[in-house]
Amino acid sequence: MMEESITITGNGNICLEGYLNRQETGKALVLAHPHPLYGGNMDVPLICRMAACFQSAGIATLRFNFRGTCGSSGEFDNGRGEQDDVRNALAFLSDQGYDQLFLAGYSFGSWVNAHVVSAGVDVCDHIMVSPPAALLSFDQVEQLPNTGLIITGENDDLAPVYLIEDLLSKWKITPQMSVISNADHFYVGALDELGDILLDYLQS
Repeated sequence: MMEESITITGNGNICLEGYLNRQETGKALVLAHPHPLYGGNMDVPLICRMAACFQSAGIATLRFNFRGTCGSSGEFDNGRGEQDDVRNALAFLSDQGYDQLFLAGYSFGSWVNAHVVSAGVDVCDHIMVSPPAALLSFDQVEQLPNTGLIITGENDDLAPVYLIEDLLSKWKITPQMSVISNADHFYVGALDELGDILLDYLQS
């Protein structure tokens, strides 16, 4: 996947490093990575696989490192400042001329994104991979419009199906729910199946 290195500037002189893949469709995606205190960053294999799927569907992608992660400035902010990071990434894409914005996140990234969408940031589609309902509270997420797809693993202890279903009932939404057999939170050996699910969804 052809990507260019970019810098996203935000509040408090925060500078975020990222990689942008450009497309001519007017559609673009922000990808949010897993928890940085547990090794999460924009280069984890699942984030890269998701980016490749969106690119194959003609959607530009922006994957970036949250504040305090790798080469991004600032410090980890327990999800508060990270919500601003997502907003600034979406604004960056708007400034690049993209007018149809998508949002996707994996684990901690999906938790951050959920708060952004619940607060009223409008996106064309919102995709969650392994929202960590057993680890982080979604109590402040009161609504989740335009959520089209949720993926989790059958053996994902951090994002178990029953807790996700409870959240969907609370939010009164009915996205496509895909559960990958024998997969845990890290999708070892299951990235191909996850990619197939995502591509089928994007092309449907």
